[in-house]
Amino acid sequence: MATDFEWTRQQFTALPDVIYLDGNSLGLLPKQAAARVARTVTDEWGTMAISGWNRAGWMAAPRQLGDRIGRLIGAEPDHVVVGDTLSIKVYQALAAATRMTDRKVILSDTGNFPSDLYMAEGLISLLDGYELRTVAPDQVAQALTPDVGILMLTEVDYRTGRRHDMAALTQAAQTNGTITVWDLAHSAGATDVNVSAVDADFAVGCTYKFLNAGPGAPAFIYVNPRHADTAHPALSGWLGHKAPFAFDQAYAAGDGIDRMRVGTPPVIQNAALDAALDVWDQVDMADVRAASMALSDHFIAEVEARTNQLTLASPRDAAQRGSQVSFHFAEGYAAMQAVIARGVVGDFRAPDIMRFGITPLYITADDLTRAAEIIADVIEHDLWDRPEYQIRNAVT
Repeated sequence: MATDFEWTRQQFTALPDVIYLDGNSLGLLPKQAAARVARTVTDEWGTMAISGWNRAGWMAAPRQLGDRIGRLIGAEPDHVVVGDTLSIKVYQALAAATRMTDRKVILSDTGNFPSDLYMAEGLISLLDGYELRTVAPDQVAQALTPDVGILMLTEVDYRTGRRHDMAALTQAAQTNGTITVWDLAHSAGATDVNVSAVDADFAVGCTYKFLNAGPGAPAFIYVNPRHADTAHPALSGWLGHKAPFAFDQAYAAGDGIDRMRVGTPPVIQNAALDAALDVWDQVDMADVRAASMALSDHFIAEVEARTNQLTLASPRDAAQRGSQVSFHFAEGYAAMQAVIARGVVGDFRAPDIMRFGITPLYITADDLTRAAEIIADVIEHDLWDRPEYQIRNAVT
């Protein structure tokens, strides 16, 4: 395993004259990804055609990739599978959880990613008597009342970077008889999450952020071993069937994690994920987490030393945040556009969050010092106050 990140920095395609602090939204391109995708297209699809499902291992890839992601999130072997989108995996986990309890309250928090809440709303609209209840992030433990059947949380808040205490909340949920569903979108490849150690029931996540698998990359789902052969696959797609190519008229759920497969694997996107995981296979998450905390502390100190107009939105204690740093600024959108124009790429989250991802695999302390200088220059000299920076893009 690599113990420093000089090697990993060489594995990514850097953007010229850019300090890239948006890996928490879309990771940089691994240098080997283009060749891996090209090989899949030309050498596999191009020469094997349909036989690639067997000869090139396309059908087996979701389980193999799942195990490699599983190592990064502390999952047991054979309990993670890749495919579909994160919203679909959220829906699968929630739907399965509703069959494990008679209670009809799904508890979440107001800092959760809206798509997760939307999926919960859509699911319960098809069920009788269910309620989605949201509370402030710091009130979740107190809200675990006896009527709560499912606890659905994103471990790291997408706006502020605040990190839930996953172990404590999972234990509290179990004590309360509540099923847990954890979204690891901002945890996988960013924090030292360990789903088996905390005994989470379900976990889901995406691969295009810190894992660097590219835009539209597939999601993953983890199912605790004690549920693996009983979790109800509400989205009963043909590849979750016990024998997909028997083409039975009736659905019979597959064994273990295979029952959480739904549709045809995204073969070309899986090739990009495979290349990205070649880098992650050489990295220890404890080292990544330690570097992330040190780098984010450094970044906060550098920004605050240069301007007092930004208010830290992330927890000041590195142990209580994920791998991002966020600041409040009333003109945050325009300021971020001005910062991007000067070569520091972060992003904006409504209503006033300037968000910067800290990705140790390709970001250094020197990068963050220079980024802080540029950010402070934009803020202190009101460089954001130009018409071109007020125009809202479709993607912020």
